[in-house]
Parts: sequence; structure tokens; C-alpha cells
Amino acid sequence: MQENQILRILPQCIRDRIKAEHLQYAYLQEIRVRVEKPLLLIYHGEELMPGQKCGRPYVVTKEDLRETLEYISNYSLYAYEQEMKQGFITIEGGHRVGMTGQAMIENGQIKNLKYISSINVRMSHEVLGCADAVFPYIVCNRKLCHTLIISPPGCGKTTLLRDMIRQISNGNSWIGGMSVGVVDERSEIGGCYMGIAQNQLGIRTDVLDGCPKAEGMIMMIRSMGPEVIAVDEIGTVQDVHAIEYAMHCGCKMLATVHAGSMEELRKKPLFDQMVEEGRFERYILLGNTEHAGQIEGIFDHRGSLLYKEGCREKKTLQGNNN
Repeated sequence: MQENQILRILPQCIRDRIKAEHLQYAYLQEIRVRVEKPLLLIYHGEELMPGQKCGRPYVVTKEDLRETLEYISNYSLYAYEQEMKQGFITIEGGHRVGMTGQAMIENGQIKNLKYISSINVRMSHEVLGCADAVFPYIVCNRKLCHTLIISPPGCGKTTLLRDMIRQISNGNSWIGGMSVGVVDERSEIGGCYMGIAQNQLGIRTDVLDGCPKAEGMIMMIRSMGPEVIAVDEIGTVQDVHAIEYAMHCGCKMLATVHAGSMEELRKKPLFDQMVEEGRFERYILLGNTEHAGQIEGIFDHRGSLLYKEGCREKKTLQGNNN
């Protein structure tokens, strides 16, 4: 299924080159198409250049890129103007197609892109069950804790967040099903296509797609009354104020932020105050020393370590309010 979703947006020449590599599509992460440059794939975390083994790497033509754009947009780039000014289009399956070219500016704002010269197809991968290990630490007395996922880029924070949402929405052995409001500013969590989430987010989840996080959180609270709100990559003063508003309204928060450690998080002025005040009750730190999405540690509201990867003794917090 995923193979068909990806190959159908590519011209035949590129499809043939990719098929000749005999890939397992579950491990295909990116397809980079640049005019007059070799076709590049990110596969299993490594760079792969189709045709290189034979000494004939495939070089992308202007026609290849034009044809790809036509397939992606169903022959109407104009219909995707709103998405393109953000630099990407989401296609069926939740896969994101990023683009670069010449920006068209109007009143100081990006209106659209033209003369597109590069395309990056980023695969949407679900890892069902990847959040199993965190639930003993983010649920206390069958109540969800405000949780912030901390991760460097590319370490699986959105994948983990997505599975946490799914399990919280459906309910599991740790927690009963809860209504979840997802504010998906960049269409990465749900991977919505024509308004419908392509990723599995659970039976009690509502998605506000393509909406700025700060505005979307307030809108979600007023319109849907969720028990949990989930957002990806917070970072602005407005985001923090909206999170505080949601917490005051009784919503539990799930969020992610870019940082490589608790120390690095504390160096960010906005987050140092949040850690100091104990706004988030749990922090999940991800890394990639052995594999993407590796849980390096889980911390409480004071920043004290509760779980460390590789430790045999892992503290179970069910029934513990600390």
C-alpha cells in the first residue's frame, strides 16, 4: 500500500530506478529529487544513490520534476497554494512532499513558490506500540500526566507522540480512553489528506489540521472540549501561553520540543521557567545512540531521573503521585 502511494507520484524513470533497488518500503525515509542532481534516497538511515553501484547514478531532469509536481498536485498546483506557501504538500497516506524554489512575496509574507527546483518526499511511518514503554511513567493512579517529549531532530518524537495519542484515545491497560484534540500545524501528526487523518490516532481523537498551534489549542478547547491536547514542536511565547491556558482549563498536555538534554532544555528561556515551576509532570528524552526513537531517560516535574535506558531497575510509578 505504502509502495503504491509513493511510486504513483513519481515519473516512470524514477519509479524504475527505485524498483531496481528492491527496497523494503518500511525502511524508506526520504526521496530527494533535485534538478540536474543525482536521485537520492534515505534508506535505513543511510544515503542511497540509485544506479551508483553500476557506475550510472540517475540524474534528475527538469521533466522529471515537472511530472512529479503534476502527479502530486493532481495537475493543479494552484489548488495547493495554501499548502505550498508553507513549503510542502501532504499526499494520501500522510506522506509530506517538501519543496524549494523561488518564494513569491506579497505584503512581506510568502504567498507561494515558483520555479521549483527540489522536492523531498518524506515517508510517514507509524510504529504501533512504540509508546508501550512510557505508559508506566506518564500515568499515575490511572490519570495522565502533563508530558513533554524532548528530542533532537530525527529521533522519532512525532512517531512516539502519535502512538501515545492513539493509545490514550483508545484506552489501554494503564488508562481509560480519553478525548484527544490534536492541533497539527504542519500535518505531521495525523498526516491529514483532504481533511482525514491518514495515521491511526484513536477513536476519540479530533484533528485541527494546518492551524497555528497557539490559536488552534484555544479553538480546540472552545469547540471540542478535549480532555487531552497534543501538539508538536512548541517553541514560541504564544505556544507557551496557550499551553498554560489549556492546563488551567483542565486539559492534559502532550507536546514535543527540540533539545538534546534536560540541560539544553533549561537553557531555553521559555522552558527554564516551565521546568522551574513544574508545569510539565513528565519529560521523555529521546536519542539515537543505538536507534532512532531510543528513550534515553524519563524525568519527573523536578527534572529528577525516573528511568534510564539500559538500567535493570526501572521505577514503576503506577499508584505513585511523586
